[in-house]
Amino acid sequence: MKDQIQVFITGGTFDKEYNFITGELFFKDTHLQEMFERGRCTLDIDVKTLMMLDSLEMTDDDRNIVINNCKRAKSDKILVTHGTDTMVKTAEALAKENIKKTIVLTGAMIPYAFGSSSDGFFNLGSALAFLQTLDHGVYIAMNGRYFNWNEVQKNRSTGYFDKIS
Repeated sequence: MKDQIQVFITGGTFDKEYNFITGELFFKDTHLQEMFERGRCTLDIDVKTLMMLDSLEMTDDDRNIVINNCKRAKSDKILVTHGTDTMVKTAEALAKENIKKTIVLTGAMIPYAFGSSSDGFFNLGSALAFLQTLDHGVYIAMNGRYFNWNEVQKNRSTGYFDKIS
């Protein structure tokens, strides 16, 4: 169990589908298992869907579900897929709990269902790599970089995550 990675799914753009008729994005099911298989991932991973929602709709009660699952997880390495709009807010809530585990949040700006234009596949792989090497703490992994939870912001004009000091 020590080397197992716990993955918690919360939704976000990562797992959104596109309705070609209405042009709307919606949730159906997670793409994570397909992504692990397609990436030929050989890590010991346990995947659990906590919720499937846009992070703008995430409430403090939803964040408490994430926190409680992280606390109860047997693994000390946890990956949380999350919408990018409130990812930093959830990371802050997790950090305040001082959980003695390595927790990495990641997401996507473009849904995985959009194919090769999605950044989700790259962000997932990067997050898994960072998760295995970082010390206990809460981090965000986006755009091939990792950030301490309190040193990052989503740049809404560029669509990238930037380090703040």
